[in-house]
Amino acid sequence: MELGSIVNFLENKTILVTGATGFLAKIFVEKILRVQPNVKKLYLLLRAQDSKSALQRLNTEVIAKDLFKVLKEKLGANLSNHISQKVTAVAGDITYDNLGVKDTNLLKEMWSEVDFVVNLAATTNFDERYDVALALNTFGAQHVYNFAKKCIKIKLLLHVSTAYVSGEKPGLILENPYYMGETLNGTSGLDIEAEKKVIEQTLSNLRADKATDEDITMALKDLGIQRARQYGWPNTYVFTKTMGEMLLGQIKKDVPLVILRPTIITSTYKEPFPGWVEGIRTIDSLAVGYGKGKLTCFLGDPESTIDLIPADMVVNAMIVAMAAHANQPCDIIYHVGSSVSNPVFFKDIQKFGLNYFTKNPWINKDGNPVIVGKVTVLSTMASFRRYMAIRYLIPLKGLQVVNTALCHFFQGTYHDLNRKIKFVFRLVELYQPYLFFKGIYDDMNTEKLRRATKKGEAEDEIFYFDPKCINWEEYFMNTHIPGVVKYVFK
Repeated sequence: MELGSIVNFLENKTILVTGATGFLAKIFVEKILRVQPNVKKLYLLLRAQDSKSALQRLNTEVIAKDLFKVLKEKLGANLSNHISQKVTAVAGDITYDNLGVKDTNLLKEMWSEVDFVVNLAATTNFDERYDVALALNTFGAQHVYNFAKKCIKIKLLLHVSTAYVSGEKPGLILENPYYMGETLNGTSGLDIEAEKKVIEQTLSNLRADKATDEDITMALKDLGIQRARQYGWPNTYVFTKTMGEMLLGQIKKDVPLVILRPTIITSTYKEPFPGWVEGIRTIDSLAVGYGKGKLTCFLGDPESTIDLIPADMVVNAMIVAMAAHANQPCDIIYHVGSSVSNPVFFKDIQKFGLNYFTKNPWINKDGNPVIVGKVTVLSTMASFRRYMAIRYLIPLKGLQVVNTALCHFFQGTYHDLNRKIKFVFRLVELYQPYLFFKGIYDDMNTEKLRRATKKGEAEDEIFYFDPKCINWEEYFMNTHIPGVVKYVFK
């Protein structure tokens, strides 16, 4: 594999990006605009009713973000003009044919101009409603592929999935595809069209029973988890992402296809500046809870590897993969993570959190510093259940007895505590597979891509994605946790 200049490669290219308001998509768009001002056009697909609403979302939810401050400094007064020339906001939705784009002139323009399609649209909620997740993560991938096929200049479809399509598989996990009907536990009968019918039947039954909207949502969330576990996946998110990969594998013909599977994505390592992050990502919920003094225990195996990769490294790997496989018949999968070359352990993350918040305590709304200390580490699910029973369930039972004796005087308190405990158990149930995860993601394909970047003229200092260069303690203490505090703590 030989690579020329990637900056030159991006010149005069037209790229369609789906899911354009997402965390990774924003970083991808900013990078392209910053390193190659002569990119021809970026079409950004956003969920919106019309082009005016799409443009408004682009300006408020993408360009206005702090992430674009380096680009703003670089272009100054020319920024608005440059964005209007290079970026087109497209109102659409990947759950529909033609990506839900109603403007026929714009459709024809995209079909004649687009060189690359980058699919970043997804719902990442672990317990999303099954109908929503299947429409977006599974059939959405099919709609994106069908759209790419209509683009007469198409050079590549880059589909961003997740490494966790592997489920709870331990050991070395290879960069292999999943074939239609394949399951993780060997159960036969997985059929994507049949899954669609299961949802339709469930909805029909619920409506016949006059279920409330809230009951329907809860039933469809439970259905997703149940269907996922029936075939060996831990949650709706990774199950529907896997089926999306299966569909792409089955229908791909003439369009070069790259599937990129990142692990847990964290704040930017270096560009456009260190520490930019948005929304509470998987491990950041722990940091937020701990820093605010609300976390009394950590659940997880201290020796488990937590596979992390900074967002800018994922974006760089995406761009290099596009350059490496453009116009070449291909069907390749890339794991982008750190567990093979530079693992970080759950116990390290606990230590970094303690050290950071001891030196830099969070100031609460009363103006007082929140003092943190070592928390109880529960290294098995059995120890978690014991902890919850002693600390919460037994007192809850006592409150129930007192509440009954006092004619439901504490009814509100009882229901509130009961709801919170159920919520914690549901969260733990969803996250448990990752807190005790024993898998390591092989990245041999990605390593070949890294070597090709370093060998040729591909500017590996601009398109860096080698996790071996990360000192995790420095990154957490000086970059990631400060970024989470700045952009996520409220």
